[in-house]
Parts: sequence; C-alpha cells; structure tokens
Amino acid sequence: MNKNNFALFSLKMLFMGLTAIPFLSHGQQYDILIKGGHLLDPKNGINETMDIAIKEDRVALVAKNISGEEAFQVIDASGLYVSPGFVDIHTHNYFGTDPHSEYSNGYNALHPDGFTFPYGVTTVVDTGGAGWRNFIHFKEQVIDRVQTRVLAMLNIVGHGMRGNPYEQNLNDMDPKMTAMVARQFSDLVVGIKIAHYSGHQWEQIDRLVEAGEMANVPVMVDFGGANPPLSLETLFMEKLRPGDIYTHIFGGGGFGRQALVDPTGQLRPFIFEAEKRGIVYDVGHGGASFSYKNAVPAMEQGMKPHTISTDSHLRSVLSGMKSMTNVMSKFLNLGMSLEEVITASTWTPAQVINRTELGHLSDGAIADLAIFNVLEGEFGFTERTGVGKMMGTQKIENELTMRAGQIVWDLNGLSASDWQ
Repeated sequence: MNKNNFALFSLKMLFMGLTAIPFLSHGQQYDILIKGGHLLDPKNGINETMDIAIKEDRVALVAKNISGEEAFQVIDASGLYVSPGFVDIHTHNYFGTDPHSEYSNGYNALHPDGFTFPYGVTTVVDTGGAGWRNFIHFKEQVIDRVQTRVLAMLNIVGHGMRGNPYEQNLNDMDPKMTAMVARQFSDLVVGIKIAHYSGHQWEQIDRLVEAGEMANVPVMVDFGGANPPLSLETLFMEKLRPGDIYTHIFGGGGFGRQALVDPTGQLRPFIFEAEKRGIVYDVGHGGASFSYKNAVPAMEQGMKPHTISTDSHLRSVLSGMKSMTNVMSKFLNLGMSLEEVITASTWTPAQVINRTELGHLSDGAIADLAIFNVLEGEFGFTERTGVGKMMGTQKIENELTMRAGQIVWDLNGLSASDWQ
C-alpha cells in the first residue's frame, strides 16, 4: 500500500471510530468481519454460529466461515449472540425545553442516542410526541440531528402529546390534516397514535382510525380512562382494523381501563379471536403500564406479546422499565424463548410498521446489528420503583451496537486493540 492510500485508509478508520489501524493485506474486500457469534436472524430462520461481513453500510455476506484475511477489521464474537438491531416501536424522543409540553418538545422525552445504542436499539418509533401542527419542528430538532433512526407515529391531536388539556381536545383531532402530513413525510411517519384521552365515547377512536385509513398506515391505541371503562372487545373486534396496535397490553385493570385478564386472572374470551383478526399486542412497558398480576396469568394462558417495546421516557428509565434489554430480559424470564424475544424485538416490529428493510441481516440489508450476552445469575426485575419484583436467572447485556455499518457502542472494547 502506498503512502497516499494508507493515509486515505487511516482517515476511514478514524471516521469509523476505531483507535487502531489493523494490518492490511491484498484482496481485503470487507470493512468489518464479525466472526464466531451465534446469529439469531428470525426473518431468515438462522439460529446458529455464522460470520457476518460488512461493506460500507450494508451486510455483504453471511456465511459459515469467512476468512479474516478478507476484512480490514475482525471482531471476535465467540461466545456471544448477534442479531439485527432492535426495533423499539414505542418511545418518546421529541425532547426539548418547553416546561409545559410533557412529551412534545418537553423535558420528559429523551434524546434517543444515549438510551438506544447502549442497549442494542438502532430504530425507534416516537409514538405521538408530535401531531401534524409540530411534526416539522420535531423532524428538524430531533430526527435530522441524531444517529438513531427515528420514525414517528403522529398524534391524532394536532398539538401532540403536550399533556392536559391539549390531549382532551376532540376539536384538535383532525383526520384530514393528520393524514396529509403523514403522507407528506411517508418516509418517516409509520402510524397514527392516540393516548390519554378520557371520556366515555368512541369519537376519538373513530377519528384515529379515519386518519389511519386516509394515510394507509396502522394506528396505535393507548386507551385512556372512562367511567365505566370502554369495552376492549368493542375496540378490538369493531373499531380497530387488522394490523392496528394495542399498546400497554399488561397494564390496565385499575380505575377507568380494562385489563386483558378479568379480575379473576382469566383472559377475556375475545383476546385470541382478536389476535386471529390481526390486532397487534405491544408491550409498551412504560413507568406504570406493566404489572405482573396481568402479565403472568396472561402468558401462562398462552398470550405472548407480538412486539416488545419500552415506552421510554424520563420517568420510565428511572423506574421498572430501565432499558430495552431489561424489558426483553423480563420476557425471557417469563417463559419466552430467546428466539421469541429477538423476533418480537426485530423482525415482527419491522413488519408491523411496514419497514421490512429493517429487522434482519440478509445480504444487502442495512448493517444495523447488536452483539450481546445472556448472563446467568440472580437478577431482580421490578414493575416500577419499589413495586412488584420478580426474580430471574437470565439477563441480556448488550456488548456492541452497529448502526449502518458504523460502530456506535462498544461496552468492553470488542472492536478495539490493546492500548500497548
């Protein structure tokens, strides 16, 4: 390699965040080779040790034994798992400084990068932070400025998730304007969301679904309170369409909202029928939207979530939710297999939001991936701070995250050479 080529390569390594220049030989055709990891790629039915070669921002080759001499850099993933980057379809990332705006340019939403990459998440969906009135501001302030891939579900409320009284304003639930902005930014908007509305009527749901139909996207429902509670059966079997999403599936049961299980712990009789109809069940853990008294009996009766998501915001990361890998670990200890947990965190959510270019590591796919460990020991998992602990023996810990071919998180220096 001549002096000019070596200088160009050095710049490339610096751009990739690497601290050492590896030895080069002729014929190297890949930038990074992840070698010896146990690949879990549900879309492609892979659950075995495989090597993954990365070229620029794409997966170049997945094969049993790729020579290390073919890559500029080799990452040894022996003894670890490799999967597509996690896709979290319920987050709150429209962060800002307005003290009166909750999750819409407010303090309770999170800058995503610090709460995604350390936990293997490469794609998030902000659910309802912005409505049609302020989506462009959200795009310019957050989406365009962070490394995490941020998609959005518009709030049916034009002002977004600003809190009360804004979220109670039926007059600001405009299906036409919401759908218009969703279509205008169809590369970013993957659905329509409603949350927190309180009232014993269905007009808010009807407007939500109308917007979804006009924009040809799914809707997500965070059921608000009503006295008496609105019927989940009516919502699932009459109001929502196949492919629409019900979040906080293991919440409810208190004042104003039905849970999926009745007061005796039995699943309501329409739950599996709604699943067959195409209703998507999303975790949406949050700060106070998950309880073992609902999750344990539901899962014992065979009801597993389709998608695992965090409902991440300032309060939930400081409470029982904590992180995507913590929520995934809960379900690993609740009886889901590791493959089921990864499926519900990668390929299924990618399909639910109609972004099937994500959530897998096929040849030519975007090189978003996570390298992680499953620790064995004794771990505690709470519903929220100080409430409802469950002990478990397995915990997922993310080691390295790659976003579009770039290493953006490396817990223990898998990609680094020794400083000496």
